[in-house]
Amino acid sequence: MIEKRERKRKRTGARATSDKPSTLALGATFEPLSKREIGKIADTALMILSEIGVAEFSDSVKDTILSIGGKIRGDRLVLPQKTVEQVIRNTPKEIELCGQIPEKDMKVGGRRGYTGTGGAAPNILDMNTGAYRPSNLIDLYDAARLCDFLDHIHFFSRPLVARDMETPLDLDINTAFAALLGTTKHVMISASNPEHLAPIAQICYLIAGSETAFRKRPFVSFNTNHIIPPLRFHSDSMAVMAEAIRLGFPVHANVFGQLGASSPVTIAGSVAQTIAETLAGLVFAHAINPNAKTIAGPRSMITDLRTGGLSGGSGEQAIATAVCAQVLRHLDLPCSVIAGATDSKMPDSQAGYEKALNISTSLQAGANLITQACGMQASLMGVSLEAYVIDNDMLGAILRSNVGPEVNKKTLAFEEIQAVTKGEGHFLGQAETHARMRSDFLYPEIADRRLIEDWHDSGKPDLYQTARSQASRILKEHFPDHLDPVTEKAIRTRYNIRLSPKSIKPKTKKNDG
Repeated sequence: MIEKRERKRKRTGARATSDKPSTLALGATFEPLSKREIGKIADTALMILSEIGVAEFSDSVKDTILSIGGKIRGDRLVLPQKTVEQVIRNTPKEIELCGQIPEKDMKVGGRRGYTGTGGAAPNILDMNTGAYRPSNLIDLYDAARLCDFLDHIHFFSRPLVARDMETPLDLDINTAFAALLGTTKHVMISASNPEHLAPIAQICYLIAGSETAFRKRPFVSFNTNHIIPPLRFHSDSMAVMAEAIRLGFPVHANVFGQLGASSPVTIAGSVAQTIAETLAGLVFAHAINPNAKTIAGPRSMITDLRTGGLSGGSGEQAIATAVCAQVLRHLDLPCSVIAGATDSKMPDSQAGYEKALNISTSLQAGANLITQACGMQASLMGVSLEAYVIDNDMLGAILRSNVGPEVNKKTLAFEEIQAVTKGEGHFLGQAETHARMRSDFLYPEIADRRLIEDWHDSGKPDLYQTARSQASRILKEHFPDHLDPVTEKAIRTRYNIRLSPKSIKPKTKKNDG
C-alpha cells in the first residue's frame, strides 16, 4: 500500500487528495468569551505594555524599540498604546509559509487552520524496546520523513533535540539540514545564537537556488521565545529574531508562560500577560523591518499546582488556548498555539482524549497554526513515532469535522428522499451514494472499523501495535529524494553535516515501475 501511494506521489509531486474530501479547516466558530470580555483582555494587554513595560533589555533591543516610540521608565521599556496599536494595524494579516514544493504551501491567517509537529523533547520512545531513551539526529530525520508521508501533518516544527551533537552550532545546523532533507513541508526551527543563522541561511539559499528565490518563497521559519515571563526580554532570542528577519526568514514570536508560576493563576490574567509579551515581540520585529513576516505565538500553559509540572492535556488548557486564539482573532493577527501536549507517557486513551480535546477547541477558536499537535508525549518531554501515525488519523478527523457541509438544492436531496420512500426504502443503491463514497468521506488509515470477527481472526491487534507496524513500514520505504544531489554535496562539503549518507538511503532499491 505504501509503495503504491509513493509511486503516485512521485508522479504528481504532491499528496494524492483529488478523490478525498476537503480537510481545509475553517475555525473561529467557538467563542468561549463574549466580544466585550475579549476586548477587556486585549485592553489589559495594552495596559501592561504601556504602564508596566518589559525589563532586562540589551542596548540593541532598547535602541530598536525606542526608534518606533518606546519609552524608558526606570529599568523598564514601556510601549505606548498608540505604538502597539499601529503595529497591530500594519502587521500582515496573512503570512505565506512555503514548502519546498508549492503543494505544501500554507496561507496563515484568517480562519484557516493547520496542524503540525513541535517541541524540543530530549527523549524518544524507542520503537524496538518500548522504553524512552535520549533522542539523537537520526531520530529527528526519521521523524521528518515519517511526517512527510502523513497527509494531515501540514508542517514540521523541530519536535526533538539531537542530543548527540557536540556543539550548539552543530546542533542548529544539523537540525535544519535533517529536517529539510526529511520533508518537503514547511520547516520550523530555532537557534541558540544569532551567529548560527548565517550558515543556516546559506543552506536554505543553496536549496532554493538563490537568496532571492528563498526570500520569495521561504520554506523555513524561526521559532523565538523572546520573553522570559513575567515580562523580561531574552536578549539572545531577541538577537536571533532580528537576524532571522534580516536574512529573510519568517519568525514566530512565541511566549511560554505557566499559570500560577510565571503568569497569574487566573486564565484571564495569564492570557492578558502572555498576549502583552507576544505583542512586545511583534513590535520589535516591526521596528527591525515593517514588512517582516511575523506570527504571534502565545502559549498560556496550565500548571498542575500540586506538582508544579505542566498539565498540557487538561480541560483548563483547552480553554486557555482557545481564549488566546480568540484574542488574536479579535486583533486580526496570524497566530499559532500549542495543543496536543498530552501528559500521558504512551499513545493510549489518555493521550487520545487529551490531544483531541485541546486540538479541537484550538482549531474551533481560530488558531491558524497548531504546533505539538502530534507525536508528543509526557508533557512535551518525549516523542513517539508511533504516535505520529495514530495522531495523523486523529488530525484528519478533527480537520474534517471543521469543514462545513455544502447546502444547496442538490445536497438537500428532496427528490432523492421522495423517490426512495416510494421505492427501495434505502439509499445504498443510489448513484449519488456511490459517487460520493470517496469525495465526501475521509477514511482513517489505521483506525479499526472492521467487524468483531474479522478483528479477532487477525490476532486482535490494538491501535498501538498497528501504528508501530505502519510506522516501521513507512520508515523502511519512504526516503524523500527532493534535494538535488549536487546541492546536498555542496552543503556537506561546506558544513559539518553529521547525518551519514548511508542513514538516509533505503537499504535496498525498490523497483518503482
